[in-house]
Amino acid sequence: MTDQEQLAGYDDHGTDWTQEQRARETPSSVPAASSPQLRTLVAVAVGAIVVATLYIAQDVLIPITLAVMLSFVLSPLVDVLRRIGLWRAAAVALSVLVALGAIGLIGTLLGSQAATLAADVPQYVEAVQTKVERIQALATSRVASITRLLSGGKPAVAPVALPAVRPRGGKTEAAALPAGGTRQQPLVVELAKAESSVLTVARAVIEPVLGPLETTVIVLIVAIFILMQREDLRDRFIRLFGSTDLHRTTIAMDDVGQRLSRYFVSQLGVNACFGVVIGVGLWLIGVPSAALWGGLAGLLRFVPYVGPLLAAVAPLTLAAAIDPGWWTTIYVALLFVIIEPLTGYVVEPLLYGHSTGLSPMSVIVAAVFWTWIWGPVGLILSTPLTLCLVVMGRHVKSLEFFDVLLGDRPALSEVNRFYQRTLANDPDEALDQAEKMLADRSLVDYYDSVVLPGLKLAAADEARGTISRQRAIEMTRSILAMISDLEEHVDAKHTGTSSQERIQGTATGPIACVAGRGPFDEVVSAMLAQLLAQRGVTSRRIPHTSVSREVIAQLDLSAVKVITVSYLELEGAPAHLRYLIRRLRHRAPHAALIAGLWSQGEAMLNEPQAQQALGGDRYVASLREAIDASLAALSDPSASQDLAARISSAETAIRPHT
Repeated sequence: MTDQEQLAGYDDHGTDWTQEQRARETPSSVPAASSPQLRTLVAVAVGAIVVATLYIAQDVLIPITLAVMLSFVLSPLVDVLRRIGLWRAAAVALSVLVALGAIGLIGTLLGSQAATLAADVPQYVEAVQTKVERIQALATSRVASITRLLSGGKPAVAPVALPAVRPRGGKTEAAALPAGGTRQQPLVVELAKAESSVLTVARAVIEPVLGPLETTVIVLIVAIFILMQREDLRDRFIRLFGSTDLHRTTIAMDDVGQRLSRYFVSQLGVNACFGVVIGVGLWLIGVPSAALWGGLAGLLRFVPYVGPLLAAVAPLTLAAAIDPGWWTTIYVALLFVIIEPLTGYVVEPLLYGHSTGLSPMSVIVAAVFWTWIWGPVGLILSTPLTLCLVVMGRHVKSLEFFDVLLGDRPALSEVNRFYQRTLANDPDEALDQAEKMLADRSLVDYYDSVVLPGLKLAAADEARGTISRQRAIEMTRSILAMISDLEEHVDAKHTGTSSQERIQGTATGPIACVAGRGPFDEVVSAMLAQLLAQRGVTSRRIPHTSVSREVIAQLDLSAVKVITVSYLELEGAPAHLRYLIRRLRHRAPHAALIAGLWSQGEAMLNEPQAQQALGGDRYVASLREAIDASLAALSDPSASQDLAARISSAETAIRPHT
C-alpha cells in the first residue's frame, strides 16, 4: 500500500475512518461533486449575454434608464397634482415642465458661473504654480538642512555642472561649426489656415451639443409615456411575470415602486440641500464661482463614497490660488469635513433609515461595474440600479442571488451561523456572536432560539453520516467551552421569566440532568444545568454512560427529586428512550421524569398514547418549558408522584402491545 493510499484512510487526527465511513454510507449520504449541470451553464451564458447587451446597447439603454429614474422622481409630484383635481395629462405635463424649468435654471446658473471663472483661470493657474514652487523650495531647504545634520555639519558638496558637449561623428560641437564660425538658422514653415465657412462654424458649435440634447429629448419622451401609462405598464408586468400569484407580484411591484421612488426623491433632496449649503459656505468664505462648486458638489454626491472628495478638489485648489496664505484653504476643507459627515450620518438616517438595503462592499463593486459598462453615467446610476436588483431579488425566486450578494441582510441565519462556527471549530467567534445577541435577549431565549436548533442540525447530520463520531466529539467540546464562558452572564434586564417561575423560584432540591445517547445531548444537559443554577436550583449532570444497563445500578439517585432526559434525535425509533426512562423509573421511583425532545415538530408531543408508551411524566420542547416543569415538580412533589403512578399503571397496560 502506498503512502497516498494509507493517508486516504485517515482523517486529520490520524483516526482510521475508512471502514466506519463505508459502513455508515446510506442512500441519504451527501453525494460527491458532479459536473456542471445544463441549467448552470445556461445561467452563465445568459449572464454573459446580458452584460454584453448592456455594453453594446448603452446608447439605447442609458436614455431609457434615465427616463425610468426620472419617472420615479416625478411620480410623487404627479400624484399630488392629481389629488388636487388635475387630470393625468395636465399633471404629467406640469411635472415635466417643472423638472425642465429646474434643470434649465440650474444649467444657466452653472454656465454663467463657469464663463465668469474661465476668464480668470490663467492667473489662478499661475498663482497655484507659484505656491507649489514655493512649497518645493521649502521642502528642498528642509531636506538639505536634515542632510547637513546627518552628515555631522559638513556642507553638502554641490555637483559641478560641466558644459554639455554633443559629439557628432567623434567631433565636438565646436568642431562641427562651419568655417565662418556662424550657425545656420532653421527655416520656419507655417501651415496656412483654411478659410472657415458659416457651415463649419455651425457644425463646430452644434456637434458638442447635439448628443446631450438628443439624449435629453429621448429621456423626456420616454418619461412622459411612463407617467401617462403607469398603471397599464404595471398590469402588463404582472401579466408577464406573475399572473399565477397576483398577491405576491402586487406586493413586489408596490415595494419596488414605493421604495425606489422614496429613495430617489430623498436622495435628490439631500444632495440638493448639500449643494446649496456648500455653495453658501464657499460664498461666505470668499471662493469665486461658489454656485458652480455647490452645484457640482450636489451632483457628484450621487457618486458613492468618492463623490464628496472629488467635489472638494476644485474649491480647495481655487482657495489656494486666491489666498497667499492657507487660511482660506483650511476653511474650505473644514466646510466639507463638517457638512459631509453631518449629511451622511444624521440627515440621511432620519429621512430614509440607516441603510438603503445595500452592503458597503456591493456599493463599491456596483460602482466599478456600472462605470465600466456605461462610463460616468453608470457611476451616478450605480446605486439606484443596484437597489433595483436587490428589491427584485427579494421577491423573485430566480433573482434571489442578487439579494444574497448585494443586500445588507445577513446571508446566514443566526442558527446557521452558530452551526457554521461550530463546524469550523471556532468557539471564540461563536462566543462573540452570543454576546452580541445577549444584549437584547435572555440567555434561555438564546439557547432556545439559536443553540438548540443548531444542535438539532448537527444531530441530524451526525445521524446520516455527514459528521463523523470523532468530529461530533470535537464539536461538543467546542460548544461546551462556549457555554462555560457564558457562565457569568446574568439576565438582569431580560430575564423573561414566567409568573410560575417567579412564584416557585424559592424551590430547592437536586435535579439530575441526564444526557441521551447522542453526542450533542450532553450539551443540552449542560445548558439546562447552567440555567437551573442561575435560578438557585441544585443540579447534577449525568452522562449517558452512567445510565446504561451495565452501570446504572451504581448510580445513586436517592436524593434526586426531578430527572430530566435530553434527546435531540430520536430517528423515528424511540425505543431506547423508553427503556432509558424505564431504567430511571426503576432506579428512582420517587422522582419526576421530564423528557426533553427539543423539537416543536415531534409528533409524540401531541399524542397522549405515545407519551404513555414512553413512560415520562412530562414532555417539553424548550429549555424554558423544562425549567418551568422542573420548578413545578420541586414545589409539588406529591402531584408528581401521583402522576408517576398513573404513568406506571398505563405503561403496564400498554407494555404487552409494545
